[in-house]
Amino acid sequence: MNLTGNTILITGGGSGIGLALASEFHQRGNTVIIAGRRKSALDAATAANPGMKSLILDTEDPASIASAVETLARGFPKLNAVLNNAGIMRAEDLRQGATADAEAIITTNLLGPIRLTAALMPHLLQQPSATILNVSSGLAFVPLAMTPTYCATKAALHSYTQSLRYQLKDTAIKVLEIIPPWVATELMGETPTDPRAMPLNAFIAETMQILATDAEEICVQNVLFLRNAAASGKESGLFKTFNDSLSQLAH
Repeated sequence: MNLTGNTILITGGGSGIGLALASEFHQRGNTVIIAGRRKSALDAATAANPGMKSLILDTEDPASIASAVETLARGFPKLNAVLNNAGIMRAEDLRQGATADAEAIITTNLLGPIRLTAALMPHLLQQPSATILNVSSGLAFVPLAMTPTYCATKAALHSYTQSLRYQLKDTAIKVLEIIPPWVATELMGETPTDPRAMPLNAFIAETMQILATDAEEICVQNVLFLRNAAASGKESGLFKTFNDSLSQLAH
């Protein structure tokens, strides 16, 4: 991916990985539009990054997506990249028989990127070159049992990304997948300095290095043990060890 000269929309750009990537792309001379539901977070991000743009967007709402895409096409005709980063992660006790969290996670993490990508497709196809970047997770390959629907949506997004890439192979649109490990953010309310997580700045630096190559999957070193678990024949054992260790730490 060319890391300069783009006009890029980043969903979930008000915090965490989305904001860190937005700041990095902004510093490299791209026109960056961050999108999200919380105006206060977007305002704080743009204040800290003069020249960065923002847009209210609720990826759970098809009407909000349609309105945002209309605004983008009118205000940013050179928009040539979208980074589908917005996501929510919640612990679920499947023994309770409740589905409200699962439905919200599916709508945000899976339907959101699918709907936004579909809505932007006619515009992106008109660009000389364009990029769609989907943020999945190492948990798409070895799930964390306490967050079952989150992991399932990321596995589905990985599969969707593969098919999207194939269908667009004869176009000027590149389709990339960023596959983070556990990164020190506040995705589930945890402290961003948790020593078990990869530091955010280290993740961003390594991710940008890989994005500069021709790689279709952006996998930092810390996530390879999850991404390659099935190919290495270690998926079953790793799933048990991984979940047993995290379960013990949680109690």
